[in-house]
Amino acid sequence: MLNLSLSAAAPMQLFGESGTIPFEWWQVALILVAGVWAGLINTIVGSGTLVTFPVLVTMGVPPVTASMSNAMGLIAGNLTGAWSYRSELGGVKHTLKKLIPCSLAGGVIGAALLLTLPEEVFGVAAPILIVVALLFVIFQPRLQAVVRRRKAQQEAAAAADTDTETSGGAVDPDRSKQPLPLYFLVFFAGIYGGYFVAAQGVLLVGILGVFLLASMQAANAVKNVLVAAVNIVAALSYIILAFDRINWWVVLFIALSSTLGSWLGAKIGKRLSPIALRTVIVILGVVALINMVSQLF
Repeated sequence: MLNLSLSAAAPMQLFGESGTIPFEWWQVALILVAGVWAGLINTIVGSGTLVTFPVLVTMGVPPVTASMSNAMGLIAGNLTGAWSYRSELGGVKHTLKKLIPCSLAGGVIGAALLLTLPEEVFGVAAPILIVVALLFVIFQPRLQAVVRRRKAQQEAAAAADTDTETSGGAVDPDRSKQPLPLYFLVFFAGIYGGYFVAAQGVLLVGILGVFLLASMQAANAVKNVLVAAVNIVAALSYIILAFDRINWWVVLFIALSSTLGSWLGAKIGKRLSPIALRTVIVILGVVALINMVSQLF
């Protein structure tokens, strides 16, 4: 174990009475690398939890504790990503104000399910949710193709509406009536994110890309804000109702590294190969799946 003594200012109830990091140095390094990678891909496509969650479980962190601590640690990276994409929110601010309450309500319900259901339920549900998340990642290119076709149809319809405007004014998508399913689906994505976290960004991109009347860049920016909102409300629930189950060392490591990763994702992440990103996600997700299923039998 690393014998790193804490200063008097560091609250012992957060980091343990011994004042030492409960991981070997190479475990800390692996968690930090995973956090950077997760922050990077969360800003671009989502699903960063499928990088950090398997690493934490493999390091011996209990699954529910890993899920809660990971979600809390990723908040810093979520906020960094949302801030980096703030320029893309200009045309969807009014819609975003309506979507945030949907995500918050879903996040509260998801966090409540995580905290009230027996840990054995999570042990069974988590492998299933990992499979669902991996399917979203694997089929993301096809999902994006559907989204692009949908966007092309929306743009053609908007252009036709603009041509028929007698006033000559352009159609403002933010003032247009958004489809009702958008709000329900964002709410259910919030429940998913509050309970499991993993790949909620990919799920939201799919939902927003199809139903949000805006560009894909705007949809990605909205996704970053909604993911941050879900993780924040879930974190508050964990602190209030399950303070003793949080691993604050994990929160600290993931917060620092995911913030760096999110900054990198906004700067250079789009230059990385999407195939390489998905490959790493799928490999680590399968590792987590095998590890968790083996513990059930």
